[in-house]
Amino acid sequence: MSTSTNAADVLATPGPRHAAPARRRTRLTAPLEIKSGRRSQRIAALDGLRLLAALMVVAYHYIALSWPWSADGSNSFPRLFPFAAYGWLGVHLFFLISGFVICMSCWDRPLGDFFVSRIIRVFPAYWIAIIATTLTVTLVPGGLQPRKWHDVLVNFTMLQEPLHVPHVDGVYWTLFAELRFYLLLAAMAWWGLTYRHLLTLCCVWAAASALGARSESVLLRLLIMPDYSWFFIAGIAFYLMHRFGPNILLTGVTLVCFCAAQPSVNRVWHFSLKNMDRTVPYWPTLLVLAVCFGLMALVATGKLSWCTWRWLPIAGALTYPLYLLHEYIGWEIIRHFSTRLPHHTLLIATVTAMLLAAHLIHRCVERPVSRWLKPRLKTALRQTDPHR
Repeated sequence: MSTSTNAADVLATPGPRHAAPARRRTRLTAPLEIKSGRRSQRIAALDGLRLLAALMVVAYHYIALSWPWSADGSNSFPRLFPFAAYGWLGVHLFFLISGFVICMSCWDRPLGDFFVSRIIRVFPAYWIAIIATTLTVTLVPGGLQPRKWHDVLVNFTMLQEPLHVPHVDGVYWTLFAELRFYLLLAAMAWWGLTYRHLLTLCCVWAAASALGARSESVLLRLLIMPDYSWFFIAGIAFYLMHRFGPNILLTGVTLVCFCAAQPSVNRVWHFSLKNMDRTVPYWPTLLVLAVCFGLMALVATGKLSWCTWRWLPIAGALTYPLYLLHEYIGWEIIRHFSTRLPHHTLLIATVTAMLLAAHLIHRCVERPVSRWLKPRLKTALRQTDPHR
C-alpha cells in the first residue's frame, strides 16, 4: 500500500487474499468468512523458525555461558561464541512466532477447541520435563541445587512465577508469559476475532505497555508484560498481514514494536553480560532482532511459501520438548564430561542427546497423551454447556 493511501482505505478491513472478490468484506467489523487453501495448511517456514529459535537458545546456554565447562566458553569455542552470545534473542523470536501462531489457532475456531489444543500441546511435555529435570539434578551430585519437593509440585501448575516459587528449570519463565498471552487471546476470541478487534488490541496493549513500563504495580506488569508484549503484538500484526494482506497500518505496528522493544532488549543484553562474564557489543542485538522481524515479515507476506521441506514439521514438533529439556539436563551432562571429552565433541553429543530425548517425548508422550486426553477434555467441556 502506498503512502498516499487515504485513511478510509487504511482502516478498512482488507479481505483475505486469494478469496473470491464477491465475498470480501471491507468494513472493520467484518469477521473473516473465507479461509483460503493456503491458510488452512501448516506453514512449514514457521516450523523452521521455531527450530532456529530453539537452537539459538541452546547455543547461548551451551556455548556462551561458561558455568558448565571447565573453561570460558569464548576460549573453548572462539568461532562460535560471537554468534552464541546473542542466542538469548531466540526467546524473542519465539514470542513473535507465538503472536502469529496463536492468532491462527484461535481464528474461526470454537473457544473450547482452542482451550483443548493448548492444554494438550503445552502440559504433557512440560510435566515430563519437570520430572526428568528434577531427577537429573537430584541424582547427579555436585551440580545444580535440586528444588524442594513442594516447589516441584507447584511447578506442575505453571503458576510458580505469580506464587513466587522458583522454577525447576530456568527456561520455564517464558511459559507463564505464553500462558498469559493464551488467556488474552482466548478473551479476544470470546469477544470475536476480527481485523478491527485485533488491531484495537494491538494499539491498546502497546499504549498500556508504554505507559506501564515504569509502573511499580506488580499486578499491572503481570497483566501487560511490558518487557515482552511488543513481540506478541508484532506477531499479531504479522498474522493480520498474512491473513488480510499487508498495509501501511500493520507495517507501522510492527515497526513501532521493533523500536519500542529496544529498552527491554537492552536490559536483557546487560543481564546476559553478567551471565557470560564477558563484554560483547550491543549493535549485533539490533541486527539479529531486525533479522527476526524480517523473517516474520517474509512469512506473513508469503515470500517463504516455497519452503516446504518435509522434515520441517518434524523439526517444529521437537522444538518445544527440546526447549524444556536442554538447559539444566544439558548443563549436567556438560559439567560431568567436560574434563573427559574434547569440548566440540561433547557439545555435539549433548545437542544430539537433547534432540533424541525431545523426539522420544514427542513420540512416546505428546502423541499418545494427546490422543487420550483430547476426547476426555472435549467431553468435560460439553458438560459445561448451560443448555444440557
